[in-house]
Amino acid sequence: MTSTLAPTATPLPAEWRDFFALTKPRVMSLVVFTGLCGLLAAPGSIHPVLGFTAILCIAMGAGGAAALNQWWEADIDAKMKRTAKRPLPAGRLRRQDARDFGMLMSGASVFIMLVAIHWLAALVLAFSIVYYAVIYTMWLKPRTPQNIVIGGGAGAFPPLIGWIAVTGEITAMPVLLFAIIFIWTPPHFWALALFVKTDYADAGIPMMPVVAGEKSTRYQVLAYSVLLLGVALLPWIIGGTDLIYGIAALALSALFVALAVPVGLRTSQPEDNMKPEKRLFGYSVIYLFALFTALVADRMVLS
Repeated sequence: MTSTLAPTATPLPAEWRDFFALTKPRVMSLVVFTGLCGLLAAPGSIHPVLGFTAILCIAMGAGGAAALNQWWEADIDAKMKRTAKRPLPAGRLRRQDARDFGMLMSGASVFIMLVAIHWLAALVLAFSIVYYAVIYTMWLKPRTPQNIVIGGGAGAFPPLIGWIAVTGEITAMPVLLFAIIFIWTPPHFWALALFVKTDYADAGIPMMPVVAGEKSTRYQVLAYSVLLLGVALLPWIIGGTDLIYGIAALALSALFVALAVPVGLRTSQPEDNMKPEKRLFGYSVIYLFALFTALVADRMVLS
């Protein structure tokens, strides 16, 4: 892979903050939160030390995969305003250091999960790392506008892994938690892509607004938002949750659809700085935190 980064004889001195930035801490906060919710909502119990270890492994695995993502995409990040100040394109880290850090974090997370928890949780964690770092980053993202749809599974594993850490098995409920994040990812990410489309075009990434156009992307944002409403209610419909989650899922998802309508049906772009798209993107993050909080509350209060 040929580098197009600006040549530097010696990278600027790296700080711990640069390595921490490789883990994409904002994304990791959501990963850790949903993984913790999956662990807390699962039937049964786990020793607090083992529970902490499982969540630590999820965080390490996510951070390692994110570092490998930035190692591979350093050239692309340098072309995008949104990512140009990351440690690699800014020249504060050597690419091989980012690669080694990512591999160390990823390998350690799987090994500790295997030794401290059990093989199934370690296996799913390993697959989630490969899914994000290889299947999504190296294969899907540069080749197809469906990268976010198929690649949405990368961020959907944490609650599944948290649940498995407690129960040791894969059942319908954790699969539905996976499905919620999987369906949530396209409208969340495409809302962002709509107002940073130029960045993706400049970097040559075939994101949906760049390849299929804004009109098609907007329709798909609305379609996936409606689908999310149905999927979010399934844990309640199958009896896996009680009233607290059911009411929260209905209200939160209905608001999601309401915010997606002006994005999906918009035919022109008045000079309002893409407010509907930014509003939906911002709410989509709140939505996931609120929905999974309701899941845990439902379990704690009514179990």
